[in-house]
Amino acid sequence: MDTAKKKILLVEDDTALAAVYRSRLELEGFEISEVNNGEDALSAAVSFKPDLILLDAMMPKISGFDVLDILRNTPTTANIRVIMLTALSQPKDKERAEQLGVDDYLVKSQVVIGDVVARVKHHLGMDTTVPTAPPADE
Repeated sequence: MDTAKKKILLVEDDTALAAVYRSRLELEGFEISEVNNGEDALSAAVSFKPDLILLDAMMPKISGFDVLDILRNTPTTANIRVIMLTALSQPKDKERAEQLGVDDYLVKSQVVIGDVVARVKHHLGMDTTVPTAPPADE
């Protein structure tokens, strides 16, 4: 198993909430870079080279949807896994995120931090409870 820490870019304008996520993810052994707006998220995605981005939708400067769109259309960031973590619970918002290529869409009011950690691990291939590929003999 790769011993290098997986890197997560945490994009959240609610600094209190970001602090909670950051401390939990660091406890889980991730290396965290935290930014508080979409503009910084785009530059950090290139400089920090995260394995996964936890992305808030409603933020100052550039929305999470626009950040996702730009990430997906930029060759150096197109393949970074993105989990949108948002207060937006409308189906149309989720559909928009999915059309833009989000890997997962979690509504803050519907998940606890343990759920978020589990989804992060799943998308990074660290989730031992879900088989990632069928056995080779199939």
